[in-house]
Amino acid sequence: MTPVTIIGAGLGGLLLARVLHTHGIPATIHEADPTPTTRTQGGLLDIHPWNGQPALAAAGLTEKFQRLVLPGRESYRVLDHTGTALLDLPDAGTGERPEVPRAELRHMLLESLPEHTVHWGHKATAARTLEDGRHHIQFTDGTTITTNLLIGADGAWSRIRPLLSPATPRHVGYTSIEYFLHDADHRHPATAQAVGTGSMFALAPGKGLLAHRERGGTLHVYVQLRTPEHWPADTTTAAAADTTDTETDAETGPEVVTARVAAAFDGWAPQLTALITAADTPPVVRPLHTLPADHRWPRVPGVTLIGDAAHLAPPNGEGANTALQDAAELGQAIAAHPDDVETALAQHEHAMFERAAAHAAAEDTYDLMLGATAPHSWIAMMTGAGA
Repeated sequence: MTPVTIIGAGLGGLLLARVLHTHGIPATIHEADPTPTTRTQGGLLDIHPWNGQPALAAAGLTEKFQRLVLPGRESYRVLDHTGTALLDLPDAGTGERPEVPRAELRHMLLESLPEHTVHWGHKATAARTLEDGRHHIQFTDGTTITTNLLIGADGAWSRIRPLLSPATPRHVGYTSIEYFLHDADHRHPATAQAVGTGSMFALAPGKGLLAHRERGGTLHVYVQLRTPEHWPADTTTAAAADTTDTETDAETGPEVVTARVAAAFDGWAPQLTALITAADTPPVVRPLHTLPADHRWPRVPGVTLIGDAAHLAPPNGEGANTALQDAAELGQAIAAHPDDVETALAQHEHAMFERAAAHAAAEDTYDLMLGATAPHSWIAMMTGAGA
């Protein structure tokens, strides 16, 4: 079997390598980050029974995954700007969509792979197809590789995507700003009570505060704002054009960003604005982008994409789950057709394109959450009443 080269050690790339490993197929992952802990890995993920959980089962990791589940986190609250609870859904205890910390899930996947599977500090800068059909990848450290079977799992700004498609992400009109509050039950009890035991949405047209409770009383906060793409233009780094994980510019400092974020919520209840003003971490600014809803490409021998590299969308609860599903199904297809990789890749792409089209036909998450009738449109979605 031809060894598989994977670009990107996110959840999709790691799960693909794990599924291949369980079938005795060698894989190598090249990851831009110099270490597994270089960047924060996001907050809680609810892993769905129709895609994420079967993918983990295909990798033989169900039991280990269940050990990561945080009990009681499947509760949801929707508040208005005064802090009044408009909807309070307790955890029903069914565990249908269990919540796990993304960083812990990624660590579990890393631990499930043979040593040295991941080559850290290998940021791909360019890829091209050679005359013999193989693919040549160049990295920032000057090294290069050539491979017969290449999988792009390298996210929104994929360097592998141009081998298949000219599509580039476009800004969706919203920016997410991330914060953490530690030991909130003791240091910020009113705010911790507002968030509750699971996830909280405090919403209004064009802006919102999303928070969820992690381990040890930590609150993980995502501020959502309707903004231009490069908001705030004088405080985000030039890296905004090349990454979805944009840190604030050290020359102006995080205080400027936080002041602007807080100003957008002037007049909101203090227990809510404390999610911004009392944060223990500097803001991380992430402009939100998407690929075309009908993004697809003709079959190109020896290369394909999974996850955000293939079907980037704004956060909607499905991104990590569909990346895991992509990875599991691709790994299983390769294992089922070890001597006919093109059949495996075509099978994977057909199924993935169909799923992406179905998701595109669904209601727009951000319109429901932050549109003209928010928060009532979001409540209607959560209760099944229709917007």
